[in-house]
Amino acid sequence: MYSSVPSHPAWTRRLLLTALLLSFSVSPASAQRSASQLVDLSLEELMDIEVSLVSRKAERIFDTAAAVAVLTGEDLRRSGATSIPEALRLVPGVQVAHIDANKWAVSARGFTGRFAQKLLVLIDGRSVYTPLFSGVYWEAQDVLLEDVERIEVIRGPGGTLWGANAVNGIINIVTREAGNTQGGHVSAGTGSEETGFGSVRFGGRLGDRGHFRLYAKGFARDDFVDSSGAPGNDDWRMLRGGFRTDWQLSGNADLALQGDLYDGEANQTYRFASLELPYVDFTPDMSQIQGGNLLGRWQYRLAGDADLALQLYYDRTERNEALLREARDTYDADFQHRFALGDRQELLWGLGYRLTRDRTTGSFAASFDPENRSIDLFSAFLQDDLTLYEDRLRLTLGSKFEHNDHTGFEFQPSARLSWTPRPDHVVWAATSRALRIPSRADEDVRLALLILPPDSLFSGSPVTLVTGEGQRELKAEKLYALELGYRLHPAPSLLFDMTGFYNIYRDLRTAKAGIPYSEASPEPFHLVLPFYSASLMDADTYGFELSADWRIVEEKWRLRVAYAFLEIDLHIGDIIDPMWEAPEGESPEHQLTLWSALNPRPGLQFDGIIRYVDKLPSQNNDAYLVADLRLGWQPVTDLELSLVARNLLEDRHPEFQAFFVDTQPTQTQHELYGALSWNF
Repeated sequence: MYSSVPSHPAWTRRLLLTALLLSFSVSPASAQRSASQLVDLSLEELMDIEVSLVSRKAERIFDTAAAVAVLTGEDLRRSGATSIPEALRLVPGVQVAHIDANKWAVSARGFTGRFAQKLLVLIDGRSVYTPLFSGVYWEAQDVLLEDVERIEVIRGPGGTLWGANAVNGIINIVTREAGNTQGGHVSAGTGSEETGFGSVRFGGRLGDRGHFRLYAKGFARDDFVDSSGAPGNDDWRMLRGGFRTDWQLSGNADLALQGDLYDGEANQTYRFASLELPYVDFTPDMSQIQGGNLLGRWQYRLAGDADLALQLYYDRTERNEALLREARDTYDADFQHRFALGDRQELLWGLGYRLTRDRTTGSFAASFDPENRSIDLFSAFLQDDLTLYEDRLRLTLGSKFEHNDHTGFEFQPSARLSWTPRPDHVVWAATSRALRIPSRADEDVRLALLILPPDSLFSGSPVTLVTGEGQRELKAEKLYALELGYRLHPAPSLLFDMTGFYNIYRDLRTAKAGIPYSEASPEPFHLVLPFYSASLMDADTYGFELSADWRIVEEKWRLRVAYAFLEIDLHIGDIIDPMWEAPEGESPEHQLTLWSALNPRPGLQFDGIIRYVDKLPSQNNDAYLVADLRLGWQPVTDLELSLVARNLLEDRHPEFQAFFVDTQPTQTQHELYGALSWNF
């Protein structure tokens, strides 16, 4: 049964007026920090957060020569986000849009879509980027959010260390060590869209040198609505469980073992091409999603601040839906060695191997030839970090070298320079070359896109099927990127971060028309008009991202602002074709986020988040302005009650529409949920 928060304008205005006045105007009462009150990090603590995405080693976020943002576990809790994509809306330069209740389009610096192909996503170092179509099934990716230590996000290329497909950005979700999640945790909640959710976790010791945790979580989420306000067929539910153990094997060696299992189903309505009148078939479908993974990570500290690391993992994914069945096994090994050469130079090198095997069963709408395929990826990288002048000027040079089954040998070099004229100022610049290698869909897929009725092509022409078909011998998509950034900490309560970029893309994937041919099966007899994958498109993009963090009253009132501007120019030689240049209008040109976090008294928190997202001309979607509100109360230590209202200010609005694999888009609307969380 579909339910929603009442959408009466008077109710919305009263709630927003009261909430926004509290969040943005109230001068908080004096209060002392208490053990029962979860407070935000100070700016100094925030600057000292260590991230590992940029250089594969821990370094202060303030000093990194890249456009890096971090969402802490506290940020996730206070935002009220219940999924990873919802949390990523808070990162400047990242585009996140709902397609329906269980599907997202997520990207960084453009080229947004459900099958966005230029964003590498990791969970504790395990890649969840699928080789089937070069993207991420966000509906299948989840963790216990209470166990997340931080989410690291790089906007811009990271292929030098992380390999092909880390083109426009990298996301790494880092969970806490088992030793930091001891004891028990229980949470539960319900609401209008979040119809039911809950989690349980318990952690303990394993002898004198080990810790463990076990967890389970599940949720059920309601349908969104269509353009008329009727419920869409896109509700979904998931169950997930897993474990993590961390061992100190000796004074110098550590070992982590972790794994997850998940099972769920997500409803959707496909719009399939049909050879029979009316040439389109709306097919309700339930996608069954299952999988599991097992990961081991060994680290050994050597003398002189050197170390070794070895990571192995196995990942199994299964999807069963009307469009396609897929089962995939992935095996991955990654080794790295870091050591110093003198006082001013540090070398990092590593080797990697990945094997992925898939088995597919197609349909008239989508199929692969061959149905089953194995793909190998061999890699090596080398990075040299040089201190050119004391602690003020640093140069980092490196490259990734890979051999894949699609395009053969590839390399991805980069150079990064950072200058620290004063401890509270950092200027950095970078130039990089990054690649996206072809996917199975680029090379082997056949999609039934649409049907042209008889006589559409010429007098007497039969029913015509328009297809999208893969093609071998494609080139890797190439990015040549220039970036310039500046971080400034002008006062103890204020932090600025600014980044500008210019990207040049070559050999982007598009399609070219082939020679029509006829088919007798399936019936009736029909003509096929194929469009084949081709490396014909180029692009230039540029933009900038700004963020500010202002502690108006330390420990009591924090205000964050993030703004991103993006311009995309696509072209195919001298051809100007609106059909192929549609991606120019599928990413917002302007995005703005304002987040006020208020602690009016010990144990009480209030957060207000306002988001503006610009129009998407290619999709005929208007710009929208929404607000999310959260009230959290801790009546006693380790017990928290929260009330969250999301997607306020507008009754409902569309955010994105999928292409190629066409499912019915739905619209987000007001929602309200309450939750309880208890640690013991």
